[in-house]
Amino acid sequence: MGTSKAFSPAPSSPPRSSSSLLVLYLVVPVVLISAGLFALAGNGSPSRVELASPWKLRVAFAGSRATAALSALRPSDFPRAIESPWPLSYSEENQVAFAPASAPENEPPTEQPEPDETVTVEEPARAVKRYSRFERLEASLSQARSAIREAALVRNLTSVHADADYVPRGPIYRNANAFHRSYLEMEKLFKIYVYQEGEPPMFHDGPCKSIYSTEGRFIHEMERGHNMYRTTDPDEALVYFLPFSVVMLVQYLYEPGSHETHAIGHAVVDYIDVIAAKHPFWNRSLGADHFMLSCHDWGPRTSSYVPNLFSKSIRVLCNANTSEGFDPFKDASLPEINLKTGEIFGLLGGPSPSRRGTLAFFAGRLHGHIRHLLLQEWKDKEDPDVRVYDELPRGVSYESMLRQSRYCLCPSGYEVASPRIVEAIYAECVPVLISDSYVPPFSDVLNWKAFSVQVQVKDIPNIKKLLMAISPSQYLRMQRRVKQVQRHFVANGPPRRYDVFHMTVHSIWLRRLNIRITDSA
Repeated sequence: MGTSKAFSPAPSSPPRSSSSLLVLYLVVPVVLISAGLFALAGNGSPSRVELASPWKLRVAFAGSRATAALSALRPSDFPRAIESPWPLSYSEENQVAFAPASAPENEPPTEQPEPDETVTVEEPARAVKRYSRFERLEASLSQARSAIREAALVRNLTSVHADADYVPRGPIYRNANAFHRSYLEMEKLFKIYVYQEGEPPMFHDGPCKSIYSTEGRFIHEMERGHNMYRTTDPDEALVYFLPFSVVMLVQYLYEPGSHETHAIGHAVVDYIDVIAAKHPFWNRSLGADHFMLSCHDWGPRTSSYVPNLFSKSIRVLCNANTSEGFDPFKDASLPEINLKTGEIFGLLGGPSPSRRGTLAFFAGRLHGHIRHLLLQEWKDKEDPDVRVYDELPRGVSYESMLRQSRYCLCPSGYEVASPRIVEAIYAECVPVLISDSYVPPFSDVLNWKAFSVQVQVKDIPNIKKLLMAISPSQYLRMQRRVKQVQRHFVANGPPRRYDVFHMTVHSIWLRRLNIRITDSA
């Protein structure tokens, strides 16, 4: 009988499914790491470029008030835009930023490379929108606004910005540091385009002598070829100047005694129609980035013939009367300067306060209800302290009276502006403003209370009492400030930094900062 061998089973092996999973766990990471290293081979450039999202302007046209803020580059985007190792290429023609071009998407597969060949992984073309030239101008204004706001946080009486010519300081400024920063930004960015349409003398011309000299001198300065603000390229301009002279329109179109201004107004209407048909800029903003300038009493009335010129454009006016539609948010007050010879020679300066024996002085004919009240109250009193004349005595010089007076009375005439304000500042006499509804020049920058006295019309009988109540030390401080602020009202030829021309341009610059405009195209 045969014996049978006992069967011993072989050692069991792991199941096939478990073995496959283990292989996958080990191999897949190796494959992924190898693929990543393979993609980074060559020059070490990444396989994909991630461009930062371009920042957007939130534009809003301001009919009455405009917010002052624009959105900025998101903090998370900015480092990526700076650190991207793939430089952008720029097409000046199309204003488009793009990554290097790729091969066509439907191109058939290429042969597999040999192991020792260098492999180039191409990036698909990716166009990124570039903002228009106009939008970039608006972006520069956004940065200027931010810089001015930051400067306004410094409440020092002296600007912290370096300047070889002049550093604003003292209480004559609402905020010396903010003004200085704004002025420097203006010099860097501000460009004005002067429309070429129109023929002299009613356009591109104006009087440089007499009471209207501020108007003519500004027009002539803007017509000069070497003006630092003027540009001949309208696409790089931030504002557009309408170079008509109301003084010259009145001279050539007004019929004396008619009391009709329709011919003057219709000339301006026709002019706006011409530039609106020929250029896109007026219709783009409805005139909000355009400005007119006038020192004639009829400047506001002339602008009213074009509704958008009156309500939306920047109007630089000597007749800055809020009761007649002057809006300090969008309109700028222009100083009225009576240059009899067209020059300032001999007009600046005066004796020290100790040599000024007259408390207050005024001389002028009956011209409006405020002067009527002043003359009625003080002319016949013959007060040695308050000397008021409708006509100076023979042999008495008007300029010498300004220089020997501590306070110079500056009442409004038929309109609110008066050349006596600047005459007082030139003579270093503290101006006393007597007016209703008047916005003094550059009052968004200058603190007029620091160097002038403002008297309400109802207080004309109390002028002497009000002035005598000012202590000698306070008067001396005010008089020193008048001498300091004088530089901002001097009509230099050619203009110098911080003088009346540059301050007028700065007033326009500030109004342009108050609005944001979008190019609908």
